[in-house]
Amino acid sequence: MANRRTLPNRPASSEELECWSHAKASLKALSDICENPSSFETFGRVNRLISAWPTDDTLPAEGIDGVKSVYKKLASALGEVKSLADAEAKAIDDVIESLGVLIALRKASESIPLEKRPKRPRGHSPSTAAPSGAGTPTPSVVRNVSITLPARASAGPSSSVPFSRDPKARREALAKQLPLQEGRNVAFHPPPHGAKPGETSNGDGDDNAWILAVIMKCINQDKNRYEVRDAEPQDDGQPGQCYNTTLRAIIPLPDPKASPDSPAHLNAYQEFPAGATVMALYPDTSCFYKAEVIVSFREMPLAASGMPQYKLKFEDDDDQEHPVYAHLVTAWPGP
Repeated sequence: MANRRTLPNRPASSEELECWSHAKASLKALSDICENPSSFETFGRVNRLISAWPTDDTLPAEGIDGVKSVYKKLASALGEVKSLADAEAKAIDDVIESLGVLIALRKASESIPLEKRPKRPRGHSPSTAAPSGAGTPTPSVVRNVSITLPARASAGPSSSVPFSRDPKARREALAKQLPLQEGRNVAFHPPPHGAKPGETSNGDGDDNAWILAVIMKCINQDKNRYEVRDAEPQDDGQPGQCYNTTLRAIIPLPDPKASPDSPAHLNAYQEFPAGATVMALYPDTSCFYKAEVIVSFREMPLAASGMPQYKLKFEDDDDQEHPVYAHLVTAWPGP
């Protein structure tokens, strides 16, 4: 399987980075608890109250009322100590769990073929692009995005966005989304290798070569023509190559930031059942590959980011199963 994203030493995947981020946050929480001045004050207060507690049956000078007062204060202080201990235990458990998942992910991914590994770490699986620098859209991680799952319904053309190679049928299916807006993530079928920047792509070349790209603009207000930018930066760190293209070489992806009633929202797209053949972004690359749905996003728990996700098995990937955001999964366009 051809892929321009290769790296001799495998970088950390988005799931691994997320686990490590959670572990660091839990360690920080644990450190904050241990170093909080109020914690030292609580322990000091407990020690003072314990020293004031009678050591035998002889009542102190304050009498029984004094003992009751010490008891109430000691019970309250010990309750605070228990709360601190519970918080510390939870933080430690969170760290252990995150590190356990991280270790499992690292071990499980050692057998990933080199041709499927990214050219450089992308950090997180992409979502809707946002402007960066001089107006250049770049993929960013989805955080705190509310997703309303559609009601279970038929995935027929009347309720979903189907894929068709016929230009007219594609325009009709996407009519409510056109023109595609700047910053929209799409699967893009680039022109043959060696094409010059700005060269028009009409979807010729390798039928199965699709990459993640971002809509830069609609050309001359023609809803069928667009300038797109490869989401993968170039070797020198510059933004990805730009292409002039048409809808024939574009598959608009569901927009995770769209409103639930928008034709660009996941609600308007086909739900792929278990066993369906799809095309999806391989984790931590910017290339799409053929895959089989193992678990539909309706049957999968939400990702840590709150996003719906499928469980997929990619072609030629040693039967490994991967969670992939639902907005990075689309119909298989191959024959």
